[in-house]
Amino acid sequence: QVQVVESGGGLVQPGGSLRLSCAASGSIFRINAMGWYRQTPGKQRELVAGITEGGSTNYVDSVKGRFTISRDNAKNTVSLQMNSLKPEDTAVYYCNLRLRISPGVPPYDYWGQGTQVTVSS
Repeated sequence: QVQVVESGGGLVQPGGSLRLSCAASGSIFRINAMGWYRQTPGKQRELVAGITEGGSTNYVDSVKGRFTISRDNAKNTVSLQMNSLKPEDTAVYYCNLRLRISPGVPPYDYWGQGTQVTVSS
């Protein structure tokens, strides 16, 4: 079994910063891609930032220059540093890990439980 636990999030004023973290544990052979998604009521979940096993990153245009994704392969963790937050960043943020539990099993997506980020004065 694999457990994915998120931490961070909360209420912050516009222009402020937050850091989200996500840790995976359990029967993990290899983690390929890691990413952070967000979702607001009535909208589809969107990819905010992703990072490959080799460290290549990609971001949705609206967060470029403000958010930074990073991973620690030794600890099976991924973080999202969010700076210069705006009200439109308000959403539930989900950690996503594409991983294998053994060499002979195809990669599968695992999700965190979601954490609320609210940007408001």
